Amino acid sequence: MLKLQDFAGRWAISRQITDHRARQTAQFTGHANLAQVDAGLWLWNETGHMRYGQGPDMVATRRYYWRQAGPQIEVLFEDMRPFHHIGSGIHGAAQHWCAPDHYDVTYDFDRWPCWQACWQVQGPRKQYRMDSLHSPATPCAPDPCAS
Repeated sequence: MLKLQDFAGRWAISRQITDHRARQTAQFTGHANLAQVDAGLWLWNETGHMRYGQGPDMVATRRYYWRQAGPQIEVLFEDMRPFHHIGSGIHGAAQHWCAPDHYDVTYDFDRWPCWQACWQVQGPRKQYRMDSLHSPATPCAPDPCAS
């Protein structure tokens, strides 16, 4: 069972966003760092470059707070509103309703320390899939996800 502390440190992220309505794809490449900010509260800070379709590279950032909630990890928006939970098993799923849009995520930790998150987003103006691969970002280490 994975615990919050298992995610501590720096992660490389490779993400593809398939926008079904616009019929375009975006690519994100960057890093995230999970660090404790006070007792029980950790900050997931993500930064990188994203290219949407044939457009120019843009700097992209995200920040979430994580905290252990029993066997699950609670993910909060930067303003501390609840977002979703990361389950305690090898495969997990969660949902988030942000009217009028619905967000479904599946997590796959089968190849730990590499892990994936797949979001399916549906709404009146949104219809996209976002696949993210996270891998340890230890300098000079062989890529454990390369096979």
